[in-house]
Amino acid sequence: MKAVEIMYKFTDYYRNEVTLSFDDHPFSQFPKHVWVICRYKNKWLLTKHKERGLEFPGGKVEENESAIDAAVREVKEETGGIVATIRYIGQYTVAGKGGTIVKNVYFAHVKKIGGQKTYYETDGPVLLNHIPRDVKRNRKYSFIMKDDVLTLCLTHIAD
Repeated sequence: MKAVEIMYKFTDYYRNEVTLSFDDHPFSQFPKHVWVICRYKNKWLLTKHKERGLEFPGGKVEENESAIDAAVREVKEETGGIVATIRYIGQYTVAGKGGTIVKNVYFAHVKKIGGQKTYYETDGPVLLNHIPRDVKRNRKYSFIMKDDVLTLCLTHIAD
């Protein structure tokens, strides 16, 4: 007997419909986007996107690349972080004006942060002791951090 899948539905910062599940790839086996919640030396490892603000690393899966490989690459590109361990947390969809995207969420521990010449579209690594309670209202943070995906994933990780 298959366990009942739990889907969380809510709207994001831009009022797009979001559906999140912690089940094994409920929306797509081959998502085109990834988001990586990172820890480094007991701190949260984020990046500062040049336009959006503070956020966890993430991005698009490139051609002939697996989602987990994309997650590891995005952490390196955007923070200089070398992933020690990474695990799939869940998957969500965002139904926006331009169509629906599917994104895998991962949780990674980073073993080392190295300096690099470019951090692509970001200004590099940002370490935080904690994620502020007012992140949804705090202008320093990206819209990606301002919906229930972050809250639910952090609770799931803590469990």
